[in-house]
Amino acid sequence: MIENNNNDKDLEKDTLNETSTPEETQRQAEEENLAEEKPSLEELLAEEKDRYIRLYAEFENYKKRTAKERNEFFLYANQDMMISMLGVLDDFERALKELSKNGNENDLKGVELIYQKLKNKLTEKGLKPIEVNPGDSFDVDLHEAITQIPAPSDDLKNKIVDIIEKGYMLHDKVIRFTKVVIGQ
Repeated sequence: MIENNNNDKDLEKDTLNETSTPEETQRQAEEENLAEEKPSLEELLAEEKDRYIRLYAEFENYKKRTAKERNEFFLYANQDMMISMLGVLDDFERALKELSKNGNENDLKGVELIYQKLKNKLTEKGLKPIEVNPGDSFDVDLHEAITQIPAPSDDLKNKIVDIIEKGYMLHDKVIRFTKVVIGQ
């Protein structure tokens, strides 16, 4: 019975084609061409799936990037405050030097206690001094050369001769370069 229906439809097409006008025949040919040119459902599905995957990947990258930016913001949010506190640390170090030269032992202990407390609190928040010694190699990423002087010995040529001001890092970022004198 099903075969009969298919045969009947084919027969109807053949009779329509024989009795149809040239315009109808042309229209049918155009419809068949359009049907061939239209992408199949599988192609459309694959295209939409690809767009979805790309959009999802882009969104994941956006989430990672914003999370990283947020973490960096929290890490370095107190950078300005830390920079302003560096002057206070420098003043404490100068005061300790002077008190150790000619000061009262009790005054020295009191100032040293306060200095250590302040230094420890800043260290807890991520502040680290940049360790530099005379004779170390000059590193552009950590040091700032204030001046060059003739090297006192051959082994100090292009090396650090003196340290003018201590440098500091906040986590992994330099917030103040160590100011040094280089041997020439």
